[in-house]
Amino acid sequence: MQITLQTQLVPDKAQNRALRETVERFNEAANWVAGELFAQKVTNKRVAQKLVYRELRDRFALTAQTAILVIHRVCEAYKRDKTIRPTFSKHAAITYDSRVMRFIGLDRVNLWTLAGRQVIPILIGKYQAEQFTTTARQSDLVLRKDGKWFLLVTVDVPDAIPIPVSDFIGIDLGVVNIATDSDGGQFSAEKVEKARRKYGDRRRKLQQAATSRSRRGKRPRALHRKLERDKAREARYKKDVNHCTSKAYVETAKGTGRGLALEDLQGIRDRITARGGDARNRLSSWSFFQFRAFIEYKAQLAGVPVVFVDPAYTSQTCAACGHVDRRNRKTQATFCCVACGHRDHADRNGARNIRARAIVMWSDGVGKPDHAARQTPASTGTSPRL
Repeated sequence: MQITLQTQLVPDKAQNRALRETVERFNEAANWVAGELFAQKVTNKRVAQKLVYRELRDRFALTAQTAILVIHRVCEAYKRDKTIRPTFSKHAAITYDSRVMRFIGLDRVNLWTLAGRQVIPILIGKYQAEQFTTTARQSDLVLRKDGKWFLLVTVDVPDAIPIPVSDFIGIDLGVVNIATDSDGGQFSAEKVEKARRKYGDRRRKLQQAATSRSRRGKRPRALHRKLERDKAREARYKKDVNHCTSKAYVETAKGTGRGLALEDLQGIRDRITARGGDARNRLSSWSFFQFRAFIEYKAQLAGVPVVFVDPAYTSQTCAACGHVDRRNRKTQATFCCVACGHRDHADRNGARNIRARAIVMWSDGVGKPDHAARQTPASTGTSPRL
């Protein structure tokens, strides 16, 4: 599988200037190419190359491979929405590959710039060093708003051998509790909620102050910068919580020889109605996709199977007798079956239902690595799509 590793560059003043000039030239070239391709409605990389390559090199004084990378970057952006001309900001991330980038051990990297090749020191963490290979496929050079340079390196790492499992840890995701599992474990969202309210209140005050300054004819640039910094801090905090939570679950699953089961919550925001500004804010900060992505890639590296089950009625179904009734869910936290009297924490009851569904799916072969291979046209009763 492919993973992206973050390394920090530590350039001196001359190298910093060379990197800035290179990034600016790359993005200036990308904007020119975007205009040419949009006018011709071209998204194919080979056709685009024939159309703009020579003039691109002459106009912007780029090397052959850098010109190719510019064209590829524009084509990838243009394909996402062919009705809109792609635009690239002055300091947007740019792409490097093995022809214009070479790692020297784990502490330096050789990068092409407009000022020539630059050997720049890098800082790399323990985890990154363990996963790192010197045959990096591609890297993105990123200039962060605080002026620090980062190289996001895409590398190939071997998948772990899947561990044989017959049981799963069911995980119920929520807002009040980030995650509750079928073993009874729980990650409370209390700290996350406290942080959300803190940053939300601060944003509200800054926005009010910015509006007030604008009405007086003053430019609230400093206030907008503070808003952006707060937004970034909150995002980093939530990302760290999701990393820690997903890592803990994967380690527990691997240590006990079990898989992980989650609800397939794609489109959850379209199915849930949030009344009031605060409720909508809580729902919008409900980062299911990020948590799921972290679980999936960490589990794949550890060889832990992950199954996604249908979320329908998991919160209304009794994990003891299977009776489904809306009245079973007494409150947000309380579950009491109207048929058998079974009582449990509502999220834990839901997690047990998720676990049960995953076990059934796994026994039927759904989710196993060879499942797709077994689903031949003969076995499914359908003809292949040509």
